[in-house]
Formats: sequence, structure tokens, C-alpha cells
Amino acid sequence: MQAPAVGLVANPASGKDIRRVTARASVFDNQEKTAMVRRCLIGVRAMSDVPIRYLPDASRLVEAALDELGFDAEPLDIVPTRGAVDTTRAACALRGATVVITLGGDGTNRAFAKGWLDAPLIPLSTGTNNAFPMMREATTAGAAAGVLASGDVPIEAVAGRSKVIHVEIQDQPRDIALIDAVLTKERFVGARSLEDPARFVAAMLTRADPAGVGMTSVGGFVHPLSAREDAVLKLEFEPGSSRVVHAALAPGRFERIGLAQIAAIPLGESMCLTGPGVLALDGERERVLRKGQHALLTAHRDGPWVIDVSKVLRHASGCGRRA
Repeated sequence: MQAPAVGLVANPASGKDIRRVTARASVFDNQEKTAMVRRCLIGVRAMSDVPIRYLPDASRLVEAALDELGFDAEPLDIVPTRGAVDTTRAACALRGATVVITLGGDGTNRAFAKGWLDAPLIPLSTGTNNAFPMMREATTAGAAAGVLASGDVPIEAVAGRSKVIHVEIQDQPRDIALIDAVLTKERFVGARSLEDPARFVAAMLTRADPAGVGMTSVGGFVHPLSAREDAVLKLEFEPGSSRVVHAALAPGRFERIGLAQIAAIPLGESMCLTGPGVLALDGERERVLRKGQHALLTAHRDGPWVIDVSKVLRHASGCGRRA
């Protein structure tokens, strides 16, 4: 078992995809991400002196914050490639850390979970579709991480386990999604974001929220489903259907989407998808299915422990920590 430590992973590429052009979505530039990292570090150090370990990146997000503050932290032995694999490798290297703060969107956290499925996370939103990470002030997120790393609060008392869609693809490596898995009629990966609702075939969602953005919004307008419910939502699409949902498919972009079938199914019950097409995982088209090739989707509650920052800090307040 590793000594107590706080992990920090900031994705310089999050919040910068094509949807910034097509939908005029907000941009989290690297200056703002560095400012968030700085506030995270200040929060951690206000509550704890435990080691901080971080993923180095080509944009030097964390290093710039450390230089400004004069704080010490340990970089992971990873050469950055500017790809999602960096985050997955960081997750593997951080296994055993008390808590990890991630700055990114759904894709960043999915990449982390691929390296450490049951990681204790404080996911801060800096992405495009942000169903998994939270909008939270970085200072208090860092403070909560410091409290947890000091060992005063058991993770189980202040965190909930996430649902994960496990994807088994015939003759291909397995994969996962934290929020949604969608089969489209596309034949190539191309631009990774989901763009044309007329090409949607079917989807599985771990949560459905009409106030969200992306596929979770689509599901939320027909059958809301919370992250706490032990079920997933299964959707089948049909362009021209009389059952149409008007949902926010991306920031600043509403679409009318035809639905054929909607059903909530319990965790552990599978859904089979058949190619040809492209399987999009957490909003990004990544896996190509050949004609007749099958993908089996099954959701379980075996994913990351997502920390409730407010619960942690209420506990610290009750204990009079560092008063």
C-alpha cells in the first residue's frame, strides 16, 4: 500500500475540440487551467503536507503553477505524447494515491478510469460535455483532497461509486464508457464528436438529465435517470419517427432527434449492437464496427469513487481541522 498522496492530472487538450467552432462552446484555455491548478495546490497545502504527484504535460500546466507558488511536487515518469494515453498511463502510475484531482471533461475521466477503474476522484470540469466532472471551485476541491489525504475521513463516507458501461467488441480489445455508448452509421472515426443525429442507431446511458448537454440531455427529456439509480437507459433511434425529442446535443446547439424505443434496464443486463458503424464512447467516435461485428454493452457499478467535496469539508469543519 502506497503512502498517502494527492494525484493531479490536468488535460491541456480538454475543452478545445471542434464544438468550439460548430456551437461556439466555452473555451477553457491553458491560462485558466493553470490558474485552477494553482488554486487546487493552495487548497491541498492549506489542509495537508502529504506528497503531491502530477502528470507532466507539454503545456506545463502544473509546472507553471508550481513555479509561481514555489511548491514542491513529484512529476510522474511519463513522457507526454499529447494524447489520451498520457492520462491512462498517469492513472496506472497513481494507483494507490489517496485521491486524484482531474481537470478535463468526460473523455479525460474515461481515459483515467481505463488505467484505474476504481480510483478516488475529484473530477473538475474543463471539457465540452461535462456529465461526469463537476463545476466546483478548485480551491475547495484541493482542500477536500488535502483532508482526505491526511486520513481523517474514509472515502466510503464521502464518495459514491460510479456506473461504468463495459464494452466487449468481437475480435477487438475491451473498452469502457462512463456516461454513454452510442452506435452511429458512420464508417470512419474522422472528427471524434457526435454531429449528425440522423445517423444515430442506438445508445446506452448511465445517466439521463434534461439539464445536461450531449446524449444525457436526449435521454433526460424522455426518461430522466440519476447517477444513483441502479439502472441504465437504452435508446433506439429512428429518423422520421413521430416520437421526437428536442435536446441540447452540444453547448449552444439543439437538435430534433427521432426515437423508436426507450427502456430503463437494470445494471448487469446487456445490450447487443451490430455493425457496420462507429461506436462513440462518452461523446467521442473511437471504435469502428465492421458489417456483422457485434459489441456487447453491460453496465456495472464498479467505476471511480467520486468525492463529494461538500461532505468532506463539512467533516473537516466539524473536527475543527486547522482552525
